[in-house]
Amino acid sequence: LLDAHEVKVAMRALGFDVKKEEVRGLIDEVCGGGGGARDQHNAPLMDLAGFVDIMTEKFATRDPRQEMVKAFQLFDEQNTGKISLRSLRRVARELGENLSDDELLAMIEEFDRDGDGEINLEEFLSIMLNDD
Repeated sequence: LLDAHEVKVAMRALGFDVKKEEVRGLIDEVCGGGGGARDQHNAPLMDLAGFVDIMTEKFATRDPRQEMVKAFQLFDEQNTGKISLRSLRRVARELGENLSDDELLAMIEEFDRDGDGEINLEEFLSIMLNDD
């Protein structure tokens, strides 16, 4: 059984930024308001099946474009609106990829439609959507 804090931590780990009040509402919704298991402070607890039901619904309602924009923002650490060689190198290293600058530049050049040497959001979305 999961309390509100554990549900919130699990949801955040899965990429959902939720407030404590929202989590409490979800638990109340799944547990039918007043029924169900409670902790030592009489707060409702959610079982694994309830958590799976909530997360299934949450994942189904995610906007794929919005998720891609979030991914772009992970690359664009300086908020320039572009993915530079430097930022691509940083992400590659964080992911444990040992790519040379030549390899990284080749990746940029392949998708850099406007020829500025960087990848902007629209170019990134085109990559992600496999839109030639």
